[in-house]
Amino acid sequence: MIRITGALAALLFTTSLSAQTTPARTPPTRTIPARIVPAAPTPQDPAAANALLNKALPADQAAMKAHVMFLASDAMKGREAGSPEFDIAAQYVAAQFYAAGLRPAGDAGGYLQQVPLVLYKAADKGEMRWTAPGIAAQALVFGEDFVPSANPAKAETSVAAPVVFAGRGVVAPQYGVDDYAGVDVRGKIVAIFSGSPTSFAGEERSYFGSAATKAQLAAARGAVGIVMLDAPRAGPRQRPFSALAAGYASPRMTWATPAGVGTSPAPSTPVLGTLSQAGATKLFAGSKTPWAAIVEQSKVDNARYTAMPLTGTLAVTTRTGFTPAASSNVVGIVPGSDPKVGKEVVILSAHLDHIGVNARGEGDRINNGALDNAIGIASLIEEAKRFTGSGKPPKRTVMFLAVTGEEKGLVGSDYFVNHPTVPIETIVADVNLDMPVLLYTFEDMIAFGADRSTLGPIVARAVNGVGVGLSPDPMPEQGFFVRSDHFNFVRKGIPSVFLWPGIKGAGRAPFEEFLAKRYHRPGDDLTQPILWDQGVRFVATNYAIARGIADGAERPLWNKGDYFGTTYKGAMAK
Repeated sequence: MIRITGALAALLFTTSLSAQTTPARTPPTRTIPARIVPAAPTPQDPAAANALLNKALPADQAAMKAHVMFLASDAMKGREAGSPEFDIAAQYVAAQFYAAGLRPAGDAGGYLQQVPLVLYKAADKGEMRWTAPGIAAQALVFGEDFVPSANPAKAETSVAAPVVFAGRGVVAPQYGVDDYAGVDVRGKIVAIFSGSPTSFAGEERSYFGSAATKAQLAAARGAVGIVMLDAPRAGPRQRPFSALAAGYASPRMTWATPAGVGTSPAPSTPVLGTLSQAGATKLFAGSKTPWAAIVEQSKVDNARYTAMPLTGTLAVTTRTGFTPAASSNVVGIVPGSDPKVGKEVVILSAHLDHIGVNARGEGDRINNGALDNAIGIASLIEEAKRFTGSGKPPKRTVMFLAVTGEEKGLVGSDYFVNHPTVPIETIVADVNLDMPVLLYTFEDMIAFGADRSTLGPIVARAVNGVGVGLSPDPMPEQGFFVRSDHFNFVRKGIPSVFLWPGIKGAGRAPFEEFLAKRYHRPGDDLTQPILWDQGVRFVATNYAIARGIADGAERPLWNKGDYFGTTYKGAMAK
């Protein structure tokens, strides 16, 4: 899932707090329309748009365009995870994998891996009550003092415990930050701010700012719940408290357990809700440091907070409703040919889903998702053809993985890494293909995460092979490395990389215009001036990366001391 913020209106890949399973279903058999009509040309210049659609292309470019014409057509209604149209798109990809000569690697000898889903949302307004010695007990008021959070892992959540203020809930020794220093939070609720210090490096700033990371850090220290505090100095991605109150019952999606509920990265330490400024004032009443002093501290850049126990007990009850759904990942492989490393697996991944149809609005409401991410799926299919048509089987097995639910919080890839169709220890790398903006002739490329492992030199050679160089991340504050499907592989200790066409030279203007006017909007369709020859260059680069990993003498390793390689210790940690 991607969001726009920052100076370049850049993408943000959201980190899901949840994941897990309902009874799986087989997508129903449906008739695929005999003729998929490409998105209508723009009324401003229909002749130019028709010329673009009908222009003869070389076979490799035409093949890419054909996939996007189908997947981004109005008939697919935006390919939302859990929808019938997504199921049709998944069957299309499975058929293309078959035509490319891939062996099925999904469930029961087929290409599809069923992903049981669940929609969850707050079932009511919940209750919060604050009790402190010498202070009259107070029932906090919904919408004024607090907003409840749905618990993806439990229908009813009741917690009553003392509260400890723990700053932002960050523990980052590499930056000398430990917001839990000097306090014992075992059996307690922690009250924390969202976000992380702006002094952190981009990728780690995003990582420590995610609610999932905060929950896991709190759980590791024995906390029994979390309440978020409405920050006096809001960050660029923080929603106003009024917006949280208005949307408190909005549904979210994760994968489901056999019990019909979802999962959380820290099921023992649920996020219970968010307190407003008024609610925080009540919570801090009688504490060593009053809320007003915390507000003053927050006005300083990169403020450091001192953890402290508050004076009373907070009792919270929330209730969550669940609705089952289902979707599927699509999985195919080219078997490895080497007797020694042939069972090791290199994954090429891309997300197949998009955001569906807008509930409100006039005119076109279908979010076709041509660049996000029909292009990525088209690239995946065309790279599969390159492997099977090369006449040279890869030494390692190469897997092609089209995942569901990226737009819902990286759900399909999270399900896959927790239910892999090959032994997880055999997966040596993931190369992720997500939303290349192919509206200009790219003069450079950006490889998020390449400098963290021995994938770096492989990526550099591949990029040089198409006549461009690598550029550093132009938006480090966005932390893209932790915000797409490949990061779920990183969480399993697997080196991963995510490649984009760069924005050097003529690329910046069309890139920014796409984000401002078409990204996650109905305009992301085939009326855009997509350069299919640049799609072929993108495919060639990713193919070279995957081939280099598959035929390399050594499996990729994390660079010594890399934070993620150290944190998520796996077979590939040096």
